[in-house]
Amino acid sequence: MSQVLSPGTSAPDFTLHVTPDQCLSLSEFRGRPVILAFYPADWSPVCGDQMVLYNQVRPEFLKHGAEVLGVSVDGAWCHQAFAKARNLHFPLLADFEPKGAVSKSYGAYREGDGVSERALFVIDKNGAIVWSYRSPLAVNPGADGILNALERLPS
Repeated sequence: MSQVLSPGTSAPDFTLHVTPDQCLSLSEFRGRPVILAFYPADWSPVCGDQMVLYNQVRPEFLKHGAEVLGVSVDGAWCHQAFAKARNLHFPLLADFEPKGAVSKSYGAYREGDGVSERALFVIDKNGAIVWSYRSPLAVNPGADGILNALERLPS
């Protein structure tokens, strides 16, 4: 099991595909909190439930000015189909090629399995990790830890 980046660490910047022809960079969110939700695969049951939960809780995240970004090694086309099927309204980013490079930079890659860990990060408006958590693959980590971290951020 990998060790994810800890609070106090500067969040590594990245640029990943959000659609087959558009990219998104973490630095675009500077000035507001970001929730990075790394997960193993789009169509797995636990991942689907986790992403749907974040979609449902997203209004609470937005009350704190925070946006949630899902990250897995699935490709952008797969993300598009999954987001449409699950009616998701936040970006899913493709850590596809080089496979898992962003996940690796956050300590959130399962080398033997070739997928991202189920890992969460809350990043403050200045780009620092203020909370991180790695959940067992078969366990949906929920949103309580994220909300607690957001509530502790200075206004």
